[in-house]
Amino acid sequence: MSIRTCICFGILLTAFMVLPAVAFAADSRVEFRQDDAEGRLQILVDGREALVYQYADDLDMAHFYPVRSPGGKSMTVQHPNPYPHHRSFWFADKVRFEGERPVEFYAALYSGPNGNKNPRPPFKDHIRHVTFIESPATKDRTEITMKLVWEMDGTKPVLDELRRVCVVALGEGEYFLDIGFTLTASHGAVTFVSDAVHYAWPYVRINPTFSVEGGGRITNSEGGVNQQGTHNQVARWVDYSNTVDGETAGLAIFSHPDNAQPHRWLTRDYGTFGPRRVDARSGKPFTVAKGESIAQRVGILVHRGDVEGGAVAERYRQYVAGKL
Repeated sequence: MSIRTCICFGILLTAFMVLPAVAFAADSRVEFRQDDAEGRLQILVDGREALVYQYADDLDMAHFYPVRSPGGKSMTVQHPNPYPHHRSFWFADKVRFEGERPVEFYAALYSGPNGNKNPRPPFKDHIRHVTFIESPATKDRTEITMKLVWEMDGTKPVLDELRRVCVVALGEGEYFLDIGFTLTASHGAVTFVSDAVHYAWPYVRINPTFSVEGGGRITNSEGGVNQQGTHNQVARWVDYSNTVDGETAGLAIFSHPDNAQPHRWLTRDYGTFGPRRVDARSGKPFTVAKGESIAQRVGILVHRGDVEGGAVAERYRQYVAGKL
């Protein structure tokens, strides 16, 4: 079964409902192929796999893997050693539901019956995919929204999530993702209790072959380089790029101005990076009241060349101006 979808990012969804699959232009460059049996949504750009949304029922959390370079290489990794809970491209946090214990969704992999030794399902804590929300497509961009629920102790809901993903075909294997994460405390007040170290919104875990330790380079919007010059530093975007088997390519994360600014970033030479929250909510507890929401919007640019060759700064300006 294939679903091909598109809506403008700014449209607000007024109800959780699954729309019927609809026809789309025959020349659409972005295609979504859904396999509920395997729990995979394959996203193709110009006929080639760009990334896959993994949502099988027995996972600790729904996530994206792989994320491919313009030449088809996997730019991300999951279950790496020594951090098997890393999930390629994922969104998680540590929270405390009112009257309950703190839940470290970042480490949900270890909430199974074996703990951290040979982790396996069922996972007591998990971020579970619920359904897709669809809409018609246009030629160069498609969008789909995922509805998810963050659950503890098996079935107790903690947070509801809407994850809007707009995929834009840029040509020559390059593509862009405009992604919004909205968490709603539908079931009661939720306090975010993550420390200042173990969170990003979202995380990306770069494949070791593309990492700084593998010869790559981190660059941020302010000219900082690698972990030493970019970790815990204020920036608007961060790029990770390298040359692997003759292909120079990179992955950049853009922080949209809709996010509270300025904020710092997590970066690691071994491959993990992502944006933080503003200092007042970074490593300091804060509570989202029942019925209220917290959101983050980011762009993901997968490009050819290094940070200069991929025109990362210019594409960030296009993103901010609504032209990407």
